[in-house]
Amino acid sequence: MTTEGTMPTGAGKNLTYRTVAGVIKPFLWAVAKRDWRGVENFPTSGGFIVAANHMTNLDPLTFAQFVYDTARAPRILAKASLWKIPVLRWVLDSTGMIPVHRNTVGAASSLADAVRALELGECVAVFPEGTLTRDPNLWPMTGKTGAARLALSSGVPVIPVAQWGPQDILGQYSKRLRPFPRKRVTIRAGRPVDLSDLLGRPQDTSVLREATERIMVAITELLEEIRGESAPEVRFDMRRTAVAGEQVEAVADAGDAPAVLDVDGDAAADTDTERPTQ
Repeated sequence: MTTEGTMPTGAGKNLTYRTVAGVIKPFLWAVAKRDWRGVENFPTSGGFIVAANHMTNLDPLTFAQFVYDTARAPRILAKASLWKIPVLRWVLDSTGMIPVHRNTVGAASSLADAVRALELGECVAVFPEGTLTRDPNLWPMTGKTGAARLALSSGVPVIPVAQWGPQDILGQYSKRLRPFPRKRVTIRAGRPVDLSDLLGRPQDTSVLREATERIMVAITELLEEIRGESAPEVRFDMRRTAVAGEQVEAVADAGDAPAVLDVDGDAAADTDTERPTQ
């Protein structure tokens, strides 16, 4: 069953958001056959987090459109450097996006801003991996703890989302669109991730890692259903793996940035390194 677009709660009051969505939606309709399901798992009121896998620079658009069409206009965490681009800064501010100031004392304020948005009943969208997956078969890799911190600090539901198909329109590190013929884009939203036993506990490394892994397991299981195959038993971990001669340094949990919807494909973690474009 393919979903039909509906006006998200609160989005009607934001002309810029509606304008941007109005530009993106026809493009996605032209290049993708949508198979979007699981919208009944989105809360009908109150704040919540949606967390998805990240494979290509196109899937932020499909993810955002899925959330926008089926629930509410998402507040997206994005790296602060995007605000240096004049026109883009106006769009980001006008649509209520949240800047993440990485490697600065302002990083904590991004998490606080996201928590405040959730307390106001808004939807916050994140990619727990923080950047494009480095798994060679595009399975979700080890997540960063930002999404877990946000969930445990706010106590709101975390809705896992898996998507498959955008990588056929725009390859993982490609700048070349392949719009035709139209590709099937499948997106599934699952039931809220159960973090109830972790709420109220000190947010130490073990608690954050446990919450993060539960979120990633939920996303991976949805993707297994979509793909009809099993993910690797051992999740790809950038902290322990050197990829194509690119050494990835270990990242301490305390240094993880809040989970970021990486709108331009650049590294979303403080020490993450983007693979050269192929």
